[in-house]
Amino acid sequence: MLHRFFGGVHPIEHKDLTEQKAAVPLPEAPAQVVIPLSVNGGEPGLPLVAEGDSVKVGQQIAQPQGLGAPIHASVSGKVSAVESRSYGGGGKMLSVVIDNDFQDTPCPDGKRRSSATGITGGEIRKLIEDAGIVGMGGAGFPTSAKLESGLGKVDTLIVNGCECEPYITSDYRLMLERGEAVIEGARLLAKALGAQKTVIAVETNKPDAIELLRAQAGGEEDLRVQPLRTRYPQGAEKQLIQTLTGRQVPSGKLPVETGCLVFNVATAAAVWEAVMEGKALTRRYVTVTGGALVRPMNVIAPVGTPVSWLIKLAGGFQMPPDRVLLGGAMMGTPLYDLDAPVMKTTNCVLCLTGDEVGRQDPAQACIRCGKCAEVCPMKLAPLFIRMNAEKRRWEAARALHAMDCIECGCCGYICPARLPLVQSFRMAKAAIREEKSRSGAGTGEEQKKGEGEG
Repeated sequence: MLHRFFGGVHPIEHKDLTEQKAAVPLPEAPAQVVIPLSVNGGEPGLPLVAEGDSVKVGQQIAQPQGLGAPIHASVSGKVSAVESRSYGGGGKMLSVVIDNDFQDTPCPDGKRRSSATGITGGEIRKLIEDAGIVGMGGAGFPTSAKLESGLGKVDTLIVNGCECEPYITSDYRLMLERGEAVIEGARLLAKALGAQKTVIAVETNKPDAIELLRAQAGGEEDLRVQPLRTRYPQGAEKQLIQTLTGRQVPSGKLPVETGCLVFNVATAAAVWEAVMEGKALTRRYVTVTGGALVRPMNVIAPVGTPVSWLIKLAGGFQMPPDRVLLGGAMMGTPLYDLDAPVMKTTNCVLCLTGDEVGRQDPAQACIRCGKCAEVCPMKLAPLFIRMNAEKRRWEAARALHAMDCIECGCCGYICPARLPLVQSFRMAKAAIREEKSRSGAGTGEEQKKGEGEG
């Protein structure tokens, strides 16, 4: 039995720009890649290479420090620098810069398997860790650590193929083109987790992907493909769990508390490649789209590819963009340096025209219409959280459950006064985290954004 999550909106999808375009390897590889040594904005990894070293595709180039994942070379060539460079999270990050030799010479460390029979859950988790796999639909949380957190606690594995954000079609193309890897990767994740049930959730605006995945699954009882109503943010982790199981993640808690864990379809495919083909995570599907581009497209890009290179391959700008985002129109983050690289979490480069951005009148006074509360999928009171954030009353904002905000943008989308609600919530959450850190208490929000957002 399916359930419904509270609130939500249905923005114009704009997926027609790229949904019928197969994802292709880059027709021209970049002469240089810049690989940040942190995926989730945390402490950079420890470099294992130095300027002048030769590297191969899949060779480990950094060891994680703290909660992170190994980093691997995405092209073969020579390391030209290990230095701070711009990255998509804003600011600069210690990075390994590799001059591409265009040979794509593979690292010989990977081991192919003809069958997953006999492999244990522990072995799968170790292979996932060594391959540097992270959540590819959200915050870049290390997949092996997420699996470890759910051992003995989880009965249901959810694989998220909803891709509810406007414009983005990278997961859709992945499901169509790599359906078997998604299905078998989901089964490997279930084995690594010890989950009894596996559900792959796909919104009904992708009927061909649903049909193909069901055919690949073969009707076996260990896994089902579940169509879901098209509504944003259907693919948000907490809303997806509620829709499929009726369970709600308690305030301040993580999804594992409900007996569920959510992984993105791209993560599942990467797991299959790690276990069966011995490949580290060095490439990913990316949608390059928006009305400002000449030829919107889907590509398979090496991690570290400059965004400017993808824009060039898409024909460049047919008009100056109003803004460029990494991610979708609802939750994407503004990109201020087009030479910032593709990361493991980059699913879309969105170049919007002024018409697509829409009305940009200055914010007006709130008219207390209540629409923000009506559409908030977390049942929050966005207006009052914002009022306290503006007055820097962080404890009052925390008492209103500001930390439960998933930053989906529904409130800002519907607000007739055009108030910058999400920006206020981010400010409040950052201040609350800082205060909690100073006091030595945790916020219960170690995973700031769910893996399953999308």
